[in-house]
Amino acid sequence: MDILQIVGLGLIATFLILTVKWQSPPAALLISLLTGVFVFVILVPPIRMIFEEIQSLAMQARVDLRLLGVILKIIAIAYIAEFGAQLVRDAGESGLASKIEFAGKILILVLAIPVVRVVIDTIMQVMIRGGAG
Repeated sequence: MDILQIVGLGLIATFLILTVKWQSPPAALLISLLTGVFVFVILVPPIRMIFEEIQSLAMQARVDLRLLGVILKIIAIAYIAEFGAQLVRDAGESGLASKIEFAGKILILVLAIPVVRVVIDTIMQVMIRGGAG
């Protein structure tokens, strides 16, 4: 089970970090960063499965795949920015982590513009049809 692997890896890494932290802070940081990368690698297949399932559901519902692609990119940016910010925060650079999170939010807003446009267009069409009836 993936969560047991992740928790086990986290516990082992924590023990190693606590053990070497006082003698070699750079080694402790490296262990932390590598553990974060390994956790991400473990999560790639489930993330891929989620995206494929969402795509399948969207095709069944006849949702515009371009719109779905934008939504999936938004989700990916949110998770990647959070993951990167946490890694940087673990390295003791909370200011830089905040800037990574800010950049993620800006990129999400840029990508959200077409989604907002579709929502507004849909609302307008409903209002026009409602007024005609």
